[in-house]
Amino acid sequence: MGWSRRGAVAAIGGALGALVLVAAILLATAAGGSSGGYTVRAIFDDAGNVIGGEDVKIDGVKVGTVGSVTPTPQGKAAVTLNIANPGFQNFRVDATCTIKPQALIGEKYVDCLPTQARAEGTPLPPSLHQIPSGREGAGEWLLPVQQTSSPVGIDQVGDINHLPENQRLAIIINELGAGLAGRGSDLNAVLHRSNPALREFEKVLGILASENKLLGNLAVESARALAPITRDRKQFAEFFAQANTVSTATAKHRGELAENLASFPAFLRQLGPALKRLEAFSAQTIPVFQDLGVAAPGINKTFENSPAFTNSSTQFFKTLGNASKGIESGLVATQPLLSRFETLGKAATPFASNFSGLLTSIRSTGGLERLLDLIFLGANNANGYNALGHFVRADGVGKLCAFYKTIPVPECNANFVNLAGSATQASAATAHSSGTTLTLARVAAIAKGATAAQALAEYPGSEATPAPAAGGSTASSAKAQPVGGASAGTTYYTPSGESSEASGMLLNYLLGE
Repeated sequence: MGWSRRGAVAAIGGALGALVLVAAILLATAAGGSSGGYTVRAIFDDAGNVIGGEDVKIDGVKVGTVGSVTPTPQGKAAVTLNIANPGFQNFRVDATCTIKPQALIGEKYVDCLPTQARAEGTPLPPSLHQIPSGREGAGEWLLPVQQTSSPVGIDQVGDINHLPENQRLAIIINELGAGLAGRGSDLNAVLHRSNPALREFEKVLGILASENKLLGNLAVESARALAPITRDRKQFAEFFAQANTVSTATAKHRGELAENLASFPAFLRQLGPALKRLEAFSAQTIPVFQDLGVAAPGINKTFENSPAFTNSSTQFFKTLGNASKGIESGLVATQPLLSRFETLGKAATPFASNFSGLLTSIRSTGGLERLLDLIFLGANNANGYNALGHFVRADGVGKLCAFYKTIPVPECNANFVNLAGSATQASAATAHSSGTTLTLARVAAIAKGATAAQALAEYPGSEATPAPAAGGSTASSAKAQPVGGASAGTTYYTPSGESSEASGMLLNYLLGE
């Protein structure tokens, strides 16, 4: 037969009411008072399968036990909750409790929330109202039925499909339907309390209805945002797979991560000054970026010309590769030479070390300066200077006169002294008889061990003075002067005339005068 919508609601409400009544009758013998401490008297529409001694939990943690389950004059079930944990003995007026299944065999427990979550700093609501003396449950803290829920178990819903439960449900609906027909609001409240999910879902629907325009925009934007994800869903799925791998690896090092988190506050304290310095650095880099913006067109031009440069570079590297193939054999051929260089380098190591020590010693002791002084002074000794300019005291002769001759030869007619004067021919006869000049004969005698007086006695007389050039003066009348005159600050040795001392003659000879 067909039922109207109102009749169906009334029938369901009647069935639920009957179940509540049956449960209340069955549990009437289990009534009892509180055992002291903090006791909450929670009023439920239905407390089926809730018996004394069952657990009372908060967020899955046991905080007490169920004391007693008794019916109320309003046809409800009063469940006393003995809270043994002192940390949760302070239920607020916004507390809630729900009956939940403990196991598959139908055992139930009470799950409570002493107060609702709120923003930090928000004051707590007042405590529950305590039942005054003279009333049932005096001294207990009353949690009204509006803040409790008794969900219908899935096992009870499944029993409707079996005999004789379905027949009994039909009888209950037929008998109680008329009685509940005029109590639609009460039945609606019972249905809401029977399943807290429906009540919360209704709140959610109300919030969503007030934000329907925003939700519409969210749907449009979500579709636009999800389009790339849908297109790249494989990569997106791979991301979650890799995230799972990373999470697994991270879980293996949770001890190290805990130490890092413990050090994180100190890191933040040190990070503050660093961020301030970074802020100052950012302020100082603003002119740099402004200049970079001015230079951006030139940089863009550089990148625009990069392809042509790259093409040229490609051709260059290809040519370089071809050339490298040609020189490969040459590089291989240099391998023996490199081996010999290596051997030479190892053999030269002691010499290089000693040479390095020598150069270091020369530099530290001033040997280089002394060597330059030697070269400079040696050059001065080999070169002279007189009124006519520089002259060489020692000269290498690359001809027949290179060997010393005591007898004049036609090919070498150079003489130190002019023997043309008639006045000196007699006095030099003895020296010439030995094939040398008077001066050289005296020098040779001194070199053989004779004294100056003996040399003069053996070779008396003097060398003839060469005739002066026409219009000129004699050499004895000339006096050596430095370049620039006598005031130039340099003096030179001026030879004196031939004296009777052999040392003067020897000095004049050695100095080239």
